[in-house]
Amino acid sequence: MQTIVVFLALLLAVAGARADSKSVTVDGLVKQPQQVTADALRRLPPVERRVTFDTDRGPQSATYTGVLLWTLIDRAKVDDAAKWGELRHVLAVTAADGYLLMVSIGEIDPNFGNAPVVLAYARDGQPLPVLRLVFPGDKHGARDVRDVVHIEVR
Repeated sequence: MQTIVVFLALLLAVAGARADSKSVTVDGLVKQPQQVTADALRRLPPVERRVTFDTDRGPQSATYTGVLLWTLIDRAKVDDAAKWGELRHVLAVTAADGYLLMVSIGEIDPNFGNAPVVLAYARDGQPLPVLRLVFPGDKHGARDVRDVVHIEVR
């Protein structure tokens, strides 16, 4: 019994430490690579998006709070001097479990697709345990990435 209690205490300590240290690296073909923590994201201009996805259990809705993905990419400055050079690049978004999603920069650029993709740190006003990429407007949540750890400009 004592072993179980010690194990549970250790598990809770690790989970708490992970929630406090959640961060994402933004690098690749950028001039200013960044390591962004959830606390740093909270200091950037926040956006809220109400999202509803169809699931096997019916529609699921939530309000996510975070930062536009474009804001992070714009801050990192894509390293391409050509006019609209950033349109030649994609983002490789990787989760802690290895899940990988590719997103065209043109899709999120306000001058083109202007998709309001959010790197969320809260859901329905409550802090998320991990950072989550959310695609408002998608019918299904398959492009959402839970526990984002790396965004690479390629």
